[in-house]
Amino acid sequence: METTNTKAAGAGRVRVTLVRSTIGFDRRQAQVVRGLGLRRLHHTVELWDLPSIRGMIRKVRHLVRVTEVGG
Repeated sequence: METTNTKAAGAGRVRVTLVRSTIGFDRRQAQVVRGLGLRRLHHTVELWDLPSIRGMIRKVRHLVRVTEVGG
């Protein structure tokens, strides 16, 4: 029996970088940034390209830079 990782099956990866501070924005946006795993300016994380992650990115799109990871 073959087991598959549901995150890896058909989902690519995205690289998200915090390029603008959350200071001066709504606290909920800072919580979304932390939820993405971003801790400080210019910090980059690689995440699965899932609808839930895309929704989080959409909420803070003015604070982050997103690039597709080939592979």
